[in-house]
Amino acid sequence: MRCRIWAKNQTGNTITQRLIGSCYTSLRKVLRAIAERPPLTGNISKTQIDRLGDRIRGGSLTDPDLRLLDDYRRSFGDAYETVVRIIRDQLRLEPTGRPAKSTSSIIEKLHRESIRLSQIQDIAGCRVIVTDIVEQEKVVGSLCRAFPKVSIVDRRANPSYGYRAVHVISTTSGKLVEIQVRTSLQHLWAELSEKLSDVSDHSIKYGGGPNETRSMLANASMLVAKIEGDEEKNAMLRELFLDDKLKAEIDRRRDLIVSLKKEVSEILSQATIGL
Repeated sequence: MRCRIWAKNQTGNTITQRLIGSCYTSLRKVLRAIAERPPLTGNISKTQIDRLGDRIRGGSLTDPDLRLLDDYRRSFGDAYETVVRIIRDQLRLEPTGRPAKSTSSIIEKLHRESIRLSQIQDIAGCRVIVTDIVEQEKVVGSLCRAFPKVSIVDRRANPSYGYRAVHVISTTSGKLVEIQVRTSLQHLWAELSEKLSDVSDHSIKYGGGPNETRSMLANASMLVAKIEGDEEKNAMLRELFLDDKLKAEIDRRRDLIVSLKKEVSEILSQATIGL
């Protein structure tokens, strides 16, 4: 009797082990197929990418479309890493950022803006924060020299709902990678706008939301522009004039600007922390 029970248990154990072995073998095959699967975007044309964008905008998304979109956004990874490495090695700066915008963010952008999927410039992007507008100009110039093919979007002259910065769009390995160059004040303003969008109304950073909030952000943006404009003008005057009295006056104005800049920075920081 004990022998029969033992034999039955052994048979059951053998079947279980076979099932486990079969599952393990199948899992390895699936994982190998995934690892060896070539990116769908390797052979896809710009027209096909834009047609995918049209389907997304039309709301007729299928599972293959979502997979294609995911592959497309992930295909920017190598270009992003190249851009970050060049900034670190050549400019000695430490950028922050992300190698790929999320699929949900891409879908939202396509619904929000009349832009083709292949033309979206910030699927991959990084950011550099500098001290002031003078340093910002230097860094933008260095980026233009570091990358052979770039375009510039200066949102200081034409702010986007109060947002100010310089965006350098690099074409690297056939992919667009956005490099945001912000001053510390521009960054603090952007952080406040982002936080208000998160806790109050997502449309705030796109010009929506309560009138009071929009007015506050607009005034803060104009104040940042005024301070940085005075700061840049003062730096130019300091280079032009050699007279000691004039230099002393320019330095006095610089100190006032620095003091005001510090005060505004603290206000923006505290406002963001308090949300």
